[in-house]
Amino acid sequence: MTVTAPSAGRGSRATVRRLAGVLHRHPGLRLSALLTAPLLWLTVLYLGSLTALFVSAFWTTDAFTSEVVRVWTADNFRALLTTPVYRQVVLRSIGVALAVTALCVVIAFPLAFYTARVARPRRRPLLVVAILTPLWASYLVKVYAWRLILSEGGLADWMLRPFGLAGPGFGLPATVLTLTYLWLPYMILPIHTALEQLPANLLDASADLGAGAWRTFRSVVLPMVLPSVAAGSVFTFSLSLGDYITVQIVGGKTQLIGNLVYSNIELNLPMAAALGTVPVVVIVLYLLAVRRTGALSSL
Repeated sequence: MTVTAPSAGRGSRATVRRLAGVLHRHPGLRLSALLTAPLLWLTVLYLGSLTALFVSAFWTTDAFTSEVVRVWTADNFRALLTTPVYRQVVLRSIGVALAVTALCVVIAFPLAFYTARVARPRRRPLLVVAILTPLWASYLVKVYAWRLILSEGGLADWMLRPFGLAGPGFGLPATVLTLTYLWLPYMILPIHTALEQLPANLLDASADLGAGAWRTFRSVVLPMVLPSVAAGSVFTFSLSLGDYITVQIVGGKTQLIGNLVYSNIELNLPMAAALGTVPVVVIVLYLLAVRRTGALSSL
């Protein structure tokens, strides 16, 4: 026993060394070994669930028992295209996602410019932490905080009352404001990174050539920051398009596509699956549109 145990240990160490040598000589094999598990997870769970969602969208339900009937039909998608309510909800959801994205861009640019180019270098990490701080709070806590702000007699009413105005209350504007607050850090951070990496001599050269602030922004800053804006817009657009909890809390009677999916899960699962395919298709089309502009080529 005292002889075989060390030999077994040496044998296992030799096997490990031989395996390490094989992986070192074959980088492709090493990369395949590293990516096998995450790719398997992506294929089986993520793409598999999307496939199940798309397949179940072609089923139907029994009108009496609400049980799923596995009979292939395109009635769910036909209803999405022909029913005015569904078309309105889809268009409203896309409009809300675009409005949130536009507001995030407008608000993020001056904030990111200050944190990246104006603030002192010692303060920049603190400002970045301040931008990230809202992400550490609970999603529901932030949404309910906005519900208190926008409610009747809340902070918004108190601030606007001296000007003879009232807060927006609950509805579509409240939904857009709340979603903008929730996803704003996802737009600020990539723009901050792009502006921080922007060479200062380009701005100096533009000023030396007689360009004003707006011309410099339009001709120098914006083309270099556009890929980061596109990257941030992917987050703000997709997260806003698929959100349904915020609408339930601050949206009043407003309905977005996520609410329709949630309300149809119990009674009409195939219709909920058909509705769920709409955000997937819209986001894919949005990514293709952003890619065609060339904004993602340098990411």
